[in-house]
Amino acid sequence: MGVEAVQQRGDGEAQRAFMKTLLRDVRALEQMITSGMIESGVRRIGAEQELFIVNRSWRPAPLNDAILADLDDDNCTTELAKFNMEFNLDPLVFGGDCLSKLEASINEQLVKVRNVARLHDAEVVLCGILPSLLKTDLALDNLTDRPRYHVLNETLTRLRNGPYQLKIEGIDELSVEHDNVMLEACNTSFQVHFQVGADEFPRAYNIAQAVTAPVLAAASNSPLLFGKRLWRETRIALFQQSIDTRQAQQHMREFLRRVSFGTHWV
Repeated sequence: MGVEAVQQRGDGEAQRAFMKTLLRDVRALEQMITSGMIESGVRRIGAEQELFIVNRSWRPAPLNDAILADLDDDNCTTELAKFNMEFNLDPLVFGGDCLSKLEASINEQLVKVRNVARLHDAEVVLCGILPSLLKTDLALDNLTDRPRYHVLNETLTRLRNGPYQLKIEGIDELSVEHDNVMLEACNTSFQVHFQVGADEFPRAYNIAQAVTAPVLAAASNSPLLFGKRLWRETRIALFQQSIDTRQAQQHMREFLRRVSFGTHWV
C-alpha cells in the first residue's frame, strides 16, 4: 500500500505470475483471519474526501499537482484527473463524539486546502458531479501524470476493446461515447471506512447493504451531467458504466459488472 509500483501489460507469463501473486495474497488474508491476526474488540471510523478544483468561472482547473506541492501534506493526494484531489482523515475509535471530531477534521483540512488553492486563483468544491464539467474536459491532457493512472487507462481501454459508452435516461437522455477512462473523473465522493473485527465482517457487510439505498437517498444528489437532467444520483450509473469492461456477450450471460452493489447476503 502506498507504493507506486505498476507495470504495463506483460506477456502471458507475466500475467500468470501476477495471478499467482494475487492468489497468494488471498491465502495470506485467509490465514490472518483464521489465526486471529486482525484486530478485534475495537471499532474505528475513518474517511476520505474527494474534491473538484475550479477556476474563477467555476470551470475545472487542472491544478492538483501545484496545490499538492504547496500543501506538502501526506494526508492529501491526487485523483484520476488533474482537476480532482482528495484528503484522508486519521481513523478514530468509533464511539462518543467521534462523528463530531470527524466533521471538525474535515472542516480543518478543507480550510487548509482552500487557502492554498486560492494562492493559485482557484477554489475547491465539494460536489458529486460538477455541473459545469464538459466532455472536452475529459481529454487525456487532464489525466494526472502518474504511472498508475496511465496503466489504468491503457488496461481498461484494452479490456473494453472499443469506446467507452455511457447511456443514462432520466428527465433527459444522455448517450455519449468517449475514448479514455476519464469519464470516471466526473465523480467525486465522501468515502467512510469502518473497521470491525473479523468475526463482525458478515453482519457489518449485510447492514451496509441494507442501509445503502436509504442513506444515498437522504444524503446525496447529483442530477446534472453534461447539461442533462438525469438520475437524482447520477454517480451510480456513471461509475458503473464508466469502468464496465464487459463485452456484449457477457452482458447476455449476466456477467457481473466490474463495480456493482452487492447481490447476496453473507
